[in-house]
This record gives sequence, structure tokens and C-alpha cells, in this order.
Amino acid sequence: MPYAFIYKYKFAVSATATQAQRMTSNRVFIFDTTLRDGEQAPGCSMTVTEKIRLAHKLEDLGVDILEAGFPIASEGDFEAVKAVSREVQVRVAALARSMPLDIEKAAAALDQAKTPPRIHTFLATSDIHLKHKLKKSRAEVLDAAVAGVKLARRYVEDVEFSAEDGARTDPEYLVQVARAVVDAGASTVNIPDTVGYSVPDEFAELIGRVVTALDGRGIVSVHCHDDLGLSVANSLAAVRAGARQIECTVNGIGERAGNCSLEEVVMAMKTRRDRLPYETGIRTEHLYPSSQLLSSIISFGPQPNKAIVGRNAFAHEAGIHQDGFLKERTTYEIIEPKSVGVPESRLVLGKHSGRHALHARCQELGLTLDRAQLDTLYLQFSALADRKKGILDEEIVALAHEITGGPGSGRARVA
Repeated sequence: MPYAFIYKYKFAVSATATQAQRMTSNRVFIFDTTLRDGEQAPGCSMTVTEKIRLAHKLEDLGVDILEAGFPIASEGDFEAVKAVSREVQVRVAALARSMPLDIEKAAAALDQAKTPPRIHTFLATSDIHLKHKLKKSRAEVLDAAVAGVKLARRYVEDVEFSAEDGARTDPEYLVQVARAVVDAGASTVNIPDTVGYSVPDEFAELIGRVVTALDGRGIVSVHCHDDLGLSVANSLAAVRAGARQIECTVNGIGERAGNCSLEEVVMAMKTRRDRLPYETGIRTEHLYPSSQLLSSIISFGPQPNKAIVGRNAFAHEAGIHQDGFLKERTTYEIIEPKSVGVPESRLVLGKHSGRHALHARCQELGLTLDRAQLDTLYLQFSALADRKKGILDEEIVALAHEITGGPGSGRARVA
């Protein structure tokens, strides 16, 4: 007997795809593929135990769909999908090519899932892939895509089809494929920018064509790569064109330059509701902890200037910025750090810092100096900052003591 489930969106129980989309017109589903596409990047492989740990954190984060792996790829991936789907309440997806063996393996990996799962089947549709990789005609690929969806529907009610390299696919053919797979039973059609080639207006136009063609019969999804640094911009442009699912990863990890960054796309919608009036189920206070957990599991963390979760995302060194921040945080910060799980902003003292920031740090350190002493301290601090990167609190205290003759003499003291 095929393993079957009753498909129920948690926001549209027992609804058809059309009803679900209408009921959630401004609701954007977050499909996290950190454990699948993200893990494919060099240095990002995870053990089954590590995937389970991260899956629980992604559940806390509030992702709608969690893609746990590619079961046919290895026994480890198969076991990871099986284990994750048994552990979490969030909907788990397993990736499969539009091939019987892949789909059957995915179904087997999901057969003990706590929540009705999803089979995510895919097949390339661009002419360059058809000619050089698949060596198949458009008609053959269309037939294989339909057959894959029909087979997946024998096992689960929730089937997603991805048109690999969709952004470089002939639009008329892409629409033909999208309609055919929905007719075959797919409830989500994903249009990937597999090689990060699109620009926002172009991608929005393509997504708009697919959305119009499906006319509410399925959720249109996007999966954008960052080869040109446009994955978040392209994903947001797609949402404005009618897409209602974004596939993304924590820290933007993934093949080559990575995927659309989950934290960036979510916070863009939350911060700019005036232009992006969409809702997600993400509990944003878990963004930074999720980033930190991922970094502890794989071999690297995000770059320091990474938006939202980078070490410098809420750090200020320039004196003008520090002065404005100390007077009113919103002069130089558009996001409250605690709203994404970052404990607090940081004022970094270096050669670009001003008297205001130095005075504030002295107060934090319990140092009391008069105006003349603070001026002298600032000159010595600036000279030291020109010679080295980053000034330690201990060095500030030592300079203050030199000016006043040491602890207990003069007016400089540590409380």
C-alpha cells in the first residue's frame, strides 16, 4: 500500500491549494533548505545528530517547511531525513529527482514523519540543461515531470515540483510545465534561479507569468542563488510578483556563493512593511541563535559584515555614528538587536572613534575623569589606536591611571 497522508496547511486546514492561497494572500511560507542545499556547500556537511539539533532550532525559529536532505544521495542523507521527520512537528520535505527510485526512496525516508510530509521532486527545464546534461527533448522532460509528480502523489498529498534552472528556461515552456505538474497533483511549483543569473525586474516578470498562468491553483515558490549577490533582491521581487514561498538557508549557506539568506529576507519584510506588506511565521528572536548554532556545527560562520547575524551587524566604530547612536539608537540602527536575538549593540573603540564614545566607555568601566583628563586621555587613546587594531578596556584603564598617577591618585578611579 502506498504511504499516504492527508495534506493540511497549518494556516488553511483541509483547504485546496486555491483556497489556501486566497486565505493567505499576504502570507509567505518559509521553506528552509539549510539541511539540504546548505549542507551541499564545501565545509557544511552535517552528521545525523547535528541535523537533528539544528532541525529542533529551526522548529523554534518557526520555519514552515524544513527540507532535511536528499535521501537517494547517500545512506546518511536517508537516515537524516528519517530521523528529522520523526523528531520535529514542522513539515519535513525530502528531495527527489523526477525518477521512480528517487521518489520511492524519499517516501521511505518520510514514512514515520510526525507531520504530513512533502516530497520535493525536480527536473531541469532550461534548454542548456536539456541539451548538455539530460540529452532529452522538451516533450520528454514534460512527460517525466508529470510522471514524477503522479508517482509522488501515490505516497504523499503534499508534492512540490521544481523546474531546475527555471530562470533560464523559455517562459512559454516553463508555463507549460507549471500547468502540467499542477494538473498532475503538485500543490507547489518552485522556480529556481539555480545559477543566480537573474536580476530582480526580469525575475519578477517571469514569476508573474507563472502566477497568472496557474491562477491560484498552486503556490508559486522561488529558490534563488547568490552568484551575483542578488538572491534576496530576486526573492523579494518574486514575492511582489505573487510568489508565496521562499526557499532559503540560515546564513545564506549553499552551493557556490550560497542561497537566499533566511534572516535577510525575513527581516527585510518585517522592517519594510510599508513596501513589503507580507507576513511570515518566523520568530525573529531566534535568528541570531540559529545562526550561532549553525556556525558551531559547520566549519565557518558568517562574514563579520553579514547583515542581521554578522559580528559587526550591530557594531559602531566611526565617531559620528557613535555620537548619533548614543543620543538616539535609531539614528544609525534600523533594527532593534534583541528583536533578532542579538543581546545588544556594540561600540567598538578604534582610531575612528570620538570623545563621546570614549567618555561612555569610561563611565561603563567606572572611571571618573574631569574634562581636561578626558581630553588628554582621548589624545593618548587616538595615538594608540593609530598603531594597533582595536583597543582593549584594560588599555583604556591603564591610560587613565597614567594620566592621574594610578589607581587611588587623582580623580581617575575604578568603581
